Amino acid sequence: MKRIILLLAALGTVAGLAVSPSGAMAADAAFARWLEAKVWPAARAAGVGRPTFEKAIVGLDPDTSLPDLKAPGGDAFQAEFHSPAAYLADGKLDALSAGARKRLAAHRPLLDRVARATGVPAGILLAVWGKESAFGTATIEKDAIRTLATQAYMGSRRAEFFPELVAALRILEEEHIGRAAMKSSWAGALGQPQFMPTKFLTDAVDGDGDGRRDIWTSTPDVLASIGHFLRARGWRAGLPWGVEVKLPPSVPCTLEGPDQGQPLAAWARAGVTRADGRPLTVTDVGPVGHLLMPAGRMGPAFLVSDNFYVLKAYNESDVYALTIGMVADRIGKAERIRGGWGKVGGFTRADVRAVQRRLEGMGHDVGTADGLVGFRTRVAIGRWQAANGLAVICYPDKAAIAALK
Repeated sequence: MKRIILLLAALGTVAGLAVSPSGAMAADAAFARWLEAKVWPAARAAGVGRPTFEKAIVGLDPDTSLPDLKAPGGDAFQAEFHSPAAYLADGKLDALSAGARKRLAAHRPLLDRVARATGVPAGILLAVWGKESAFGTATIEKDAIRTLATQAYMGSRRAEFFPELVAALRILEEEHIGRAAMKSSWAGALGQPQFMPTKFLTDAVDGDGDGRRDIWTSTPDVLASIGHFLRARGWRAGLPWGVEVKLPPSVPCTLEGPDQGQPLAAWARAGVTRADGRPLTVTDVGPVGHLLMPAGRMGPAFLVSDNFYVLKAYNESDVYALTIGMVADRIGKAERIRGGWGKVGGFTRADVRAVQRRLEGMGHDVGTADGLVGFRTRVAIGRWQAANGLAVICYPDKAAIAALK
């Protein structure tokens, strides 16, 4: 009891919840009790010593400026949904590619060594590095422990963040980095590869042979760790990620997804070609292609390989994986997305979640009702549109949202 009292005093807690005029919760007794009653036993079971734990949480209070927090009775899904076009603009992809070309010249022997060891080509390694931390130049300012503790305590995905908080405490216990230097993104991702703490423990490697796994300042460790992560998730050497295609109207957009792949010859027989009109070859996507339409019929179409879905293990967003693949391609040659983007958006994540829940009630598989328009949601919407005699675009529009909410 004495130890708990001292801990609460160190945290500067007060009885009950302390709320500022703006509604932000300050350090409070409930948060301190949660740290002691829930986090400490889990940390201790993971091998974290009491001195490390106490040093990590002294003065800690929730960071209520973070996104995706969920107060009791609140809703974290009010963000506007943006078109994939905003993230895949040629200007953004070209800027990343230009940065990657500079690093390719500066680190060619290292990149070749990592590529030989992991099978992951230099372009993919560079694209991930550039996307995650602007090749190590991005400023990462959040206090990782505070960020992870806040998300694990009051975030909309508390169950996902709790083990990440425990893993971060393990990283401190094992002295991979000091408490003050452990900075993160708003989501708790660490270092230049932006690994979540659990992924640091399983996938960070020593690329420069100094006996440490330093994803914060060592470029060899950063690139070797990215390559190790992708290889461990099934990256196949020599297999392209995919290619933009021209999809005939006769090919249903409901064929999208990793579970509906077809031999390249089948897509060719259906009239699918490269976006530039040339015939598809195995050098474009490999022997099997999976249809990908990130905005349904409202945007460009792609055929992607199994390696594309390995990229999604790094970040589950289709747009993220497309960014990595296209930036890697543009390092060596000029490329453009040929397909046009329709007007997409005008709804919130809450609207999408409501649609997903309604479709689930009808027996459709939407993946997870998370307010994001993933491929399962796109396919479910397309099947619902087809069953109801509507134009099948495999994407939520005002009509679909109004009918399904």
